[in-house]
Amino acid sequence: MALLLIFIAVTYFISERHFNETYQIEAETVEVSTDSSVVAHGEHVATIRGCIECHGEGLSGQVFIDDPAIGLLIATNLTDGEGGIGREYTNEDMVRAIRNGVNKDGKPAIFMPSHEYNPIDRSDLSALISYIRSLEPVDNVQPETEVGMVARFLYMYGGMHLIPARMIDHSKPIPDPVENRSPVEMGEYLAVTCTGCHGAGFAGGAIPGVPPEWPEAPNITPAGNIGNWTLEDFKTTMESGVTPEGLELTQPYMPWQMLGAMTDEELEGLYTYLRSLPEKETGTR
Repeated sequence: MALLLIFIAVTYFISERHFNETYQIEAETVEVSTDSSVVAHGEHVATIRGCIECHGEGLSGQVFIDDPAIGLLIATNLTDGEGGIGREYTNEDMVRAIRNGVNKDGKPAIFMPSHEYNPIDRSDLSALISYIRSLEPVDNVQPETEVGMVARFLYMYGGMHLIPARMIDHSKPIPDPVENRSPVEMGEYLAVTCTGCHGAGFAGGAIPGVPPEWPEAPNITPAGNIGNWTLEDFKTTMESGVTPEGLELTQPYMPWQMLGAMTDEELEGLYTYLRSLPEKETGTR
């Protein structure tokens, strides 16, 4: 019992130290526009990259996970309304929060998947922040994020990405846009958003840190069902939420509506990239 208590205490204090670590990151800026076409593209980026999925309609914030063991994980209100960060955060602060997973005070943003947003190029990042700046203010005061002990254990020993800021090379500058990406390049650029659930190797398996009722993520390398799908099968699945095998995809476990908002070019790229991956054993993430 004494050893168990020591183990729990060590886990708590190390994780708490990580939560309160301060990052000094050189400010980068992007051009922010009120042009309607730029704002519309930013809304598209926010949709297909999962910003709206987590932060809610109008990016006004919501409870993402409320589980006694995992804790209370909050997606921040990004608007200028009461409880929002829009008026407090400069454009440079927004860049750091999105790309680096670091709040205005220099401390890490908990459970903000910035390791997935860090590769976003300058054009898309500019449009995304332009869209955030265009939002109507929404008054939505949320409670503070509280991390439970199970989440701390999963973070320390089970691969839960509670502090993506620790996973990022903060010296990397914002990538420049790539003109005329090939389908594989387009898919690789977009597929990083899939890694949070399906794993860096896209082979699926148990998702670290989600409530226990969540199903395992499927294998989306060619070793999985996608290996038998045509491009039209893939597009239809993303647009309808029903696989060729007749499986109905369920929100929030599989945010198919988010991916269904992709353009035909983006869906073709994502499909081509996933089909180009080496086959991996299901469950190995």
